[in-house]
Amino acid sequence: MRTAPRTGRTQRRTRKGFLLLEVLLALGVFGIAATGFAVALHRTADLADLAQHRMKMGRLLESALAEAMSFPVLEEGSTSVAVDEMSEEGLEIETTIELLPEMENEDGQLLQEMYRIQVVARWFENGVSQEEMAETWRYSRLYQP
Repeated sequence: MRTAPRTGRTQRRTRKGFLLLEVLLALGVFGIAATGFAVALHRTADLADLAQHRMKMGRLLESALAEAMSFPVLEEGSTSVAVDEMSEEGLEIETTIELLPEMENEDGQLLQEMYRIQVVARWFENGVSQEEMAETWRYSRLYQP
């Protein structure tokens, strides 16, 4: 069965319909790509905020640990300090110094006056209590004149 050839008018109408369909399809693909890009950008910003917060907490812990290690004579005990620069989060840093039992080094020598210095940061974020910790050991006799 043969069909009659299409006239110019029906051919133009078909082209217009396909052109509209192509434009709608292109807009849909662009919308999906733009949405994916916006979501990825938002997640990147969230990760950057988290990394910045972690760096700030690490810097504060490292600073508190360095301060505790700088004392020429260590005394056992615990101190707690509120940090002014992060007062909106209720940040508090607790430093604990405790004497460790005598231990031997590789050469069999007794190490007396070995201290453990622990720094704990506590704060509230999103209604949940958060905590990070750093610690080190210090041989007290190494720093005495």
